[in-house]
Amino acid sequence: MKAVFLDRGSFPEEVFIPVPEGVKETHFFHNSNDTNTLERIQSADIVMTNKAVLTRALLEQASNLKLVQVMATGMNNVDLDACKELGITVQNVAGYSTVSVPEHTFAMILELRRNLTRYREAIKQGRWSQSEFFCFMDYPITDLANSTLCIIGKGTLGKQVEAIATAFGMQVIFAEHKHTDSVRDGYVAFDEAIKAADIISLHCPLTDQTHHMIDEDAFKLMKPNALLINNGRGGLVDEHALVNALKQGKIAGAGFDVATTEPMPQDHVLQTICDLPNFILTPHVAWASESAISRLLQIACDNMNTFIKQQTS
Repeated sequence: MKAVFLDRGSFPEEVFIPVPEGVKETHFFHNSNDTNTLERIQSADIVMTNKAVLTRALLEQASNLKLVQVMATGMNNVDLDACKELGITVQNVAGYSTVSVPEHTFAMILELRRNLTRYREAIKQGRWSQSEFFCFMDYPITDLANSTLCIIGKGTLGKQVEAIATAFGMQVIFAEHKHTDSVRDGYVAFDEAIKAADIISLHCPLTDQTHHMIDEDAFKLMKPNALLINNGRGGLVDEHALVNALKQGKIAGAGFDVATTEPMPQDHVLQTICDLPNFILTPHVAWASESAISRLLQIACDNMNTFIKQQTS
C-alpha cells in the first residue's frame, strides 16, 4: 500500500512518525493546499491528514483511496458524507490527550488565580528591590480550594479535570445542555451552573447546539470574579461577547487555547485583548505534550495496521 501524510509539518520535526508494516511506500509532505493535494492523493491507498482539507471534489478523483486517517480527534476537515458514499473509511484518534489538556487547563487557572506572570514581570522591573517590606502584594492571589468549578462536557477530559479539581479541594458541578427542560442525574441546569461557578471550563464538542453556547446572555449570568477556560473549540464561545465581558469587567479573566480561525490572523478579535493581564491565549497546544503526541501517533499507526489487516484477511 501507498500512504501519504499531507501535513506532517503540523507535528514537530524531531518526532518519529510510525508507519504500518503493510505500507511499502510513504510520502511525507510538510503541508498541502488546494493546488497540490489532488496530485498527492490520487494514487494513494491511505491518506494521513491532521488539518489538511479533503473535499468531495478531491475525494472523487482519488480512485485508489481506501482510508483517511485523521491524525487528530476532530474530523471537520474531511467530507465524511462523500467518504461514506465513495466507500472510503475514515478513522480519527481519540483519548490521547487525557493528561495534556487537563494539565493545560489547570496551568491557565493557576496563572489567572495567582497572577504568577504579573509578579514575575514586576520583579524584573525592580519592584521587589524597591519594596519596603519582605514581600509585595500588588496583585490578588486566590486559592482554588473551596471554589466552584463548572465543567461543560462530561467525557474523558471533563472527568479528568474533575479529578484534578477534587484534589485541589474544589467543588465540581457539571452543566446540563443549554436550552433543555430536563436535568439528568449528576448535572445542574445550565443557567444555574453558570451562575454558581467561580470557574467555567469547556470540554464539549462543537455542534450546531453548542455553537456560541457562551454568549452575551451567558456572560450576564456569571459572577464578576468568574474565570472562563476554553480548551475545547473556538466556536463554543461568542468571541466578541468575550471581548466585551473582559473589557467591561463582567468576568475576572479567561484562558483560551482555541479560536474560530486558526492560525489566528492579526485582525482576529481576540488579538485586541492579548495585552490584557487577565487574558491568556495559547496557540492550540493544550493537546501537544510530548507524551500526548507520541501516544496519538502510535494510536494512529495501530488504527492503520488494524485496517490493513482487515483488508488483507
